[in-house]
Amino acid sequence: MKSIYHIIEVMRMNETTIIVHKKIKMKKPVLVEGLPGIGLVGKLAVDHLIREKKALKVATLYSPHFPHQVIMRKSGVLRMIRLKFYRIPGPKNDLLLLAGDVQPLTSEAQYEVNGKILDYFARRGGQWIITLGGYGTGKRAEFPKVFGAATHKKDIEKYSKLGVVFGETRGSIVGAAGLLLGLGRIRHMHGVCLMGETHGGYVDPKSAVGVLECLGKLVGMKFDTAALTKKAAMGEKFIKKMEARAAAQAGAGEGIKPAGSDELSYIR
Repeated sequence: MKSIYHIIEVMRMNETTIIVHKKIKMKKPVLVEGLPGIGLVGKLAVDHLIREKKALKVATLYSPHFPHQVIMRKSGVLRMIRLKFYRIPGPKNDLLLLAGDVQPLTSEAQYEVNGKILDYFARRGGQWIITLGGYGTGKRAEFPKVFGAATHKKDIEKYSKLGVVFGETRGSIVGAAGLLLGLGRIRHMHGVCLMGETHGGYVDPKSAVGVLECLGKLVGMKFDTAALTKKAAMGEKFIKKMEARAAAQAGAGEGIKPAGSDELSYIR
């Protein structure tokens, strides 16, 4: 049996390439994207689903548009930077999860890579896309909302009934979370971006829990978020400790470092 490295060697690695590991039939697949972004909200959510549901890896995407580096693992073996597709069977729809290390570095690269992702999804009969991410507000929310932006106006009422908040966000959705939906709409696909309310200056598992709960309602599946909730509680404890310390410094007339400074850099 040929190794994956031999397969890649005989391909043109000057372009984005998807290696299919498992050829499986999918039931009305829903593409769920969770790549690195604000607060790592989407990545935390999808990575948790992969572990919790023991999702099956079905394909890997490599691209020359990713940073020119490799990742060293604890085993001492290195690996290429990549995106990975996983499958979770569902009652009505199978989920095709998109996870990975990075996002493409340039605008042109984003278009090419996301186009390849949609090609792969379309060949499996996919028509519904849900992207996950964070919406940075610059402040910590006790009960983070899940904001939404949909590809089609007629879908908003359906999503709103499930707790997604529309009309309170402004600006643009950068990267795969937005472009998959925009390019997907051109291909007559429907979709929504679920954005967890987050500070934006640190990793936010609490916001990821809210996004996962909302995703479960949309696809009619239950997800166990206990491990992520525990991580969120630990993060909340640390943040409150830092806020108390900052308040004490302010009372003593000391300078305060803004959120997102080097003071919090190690928990990003």
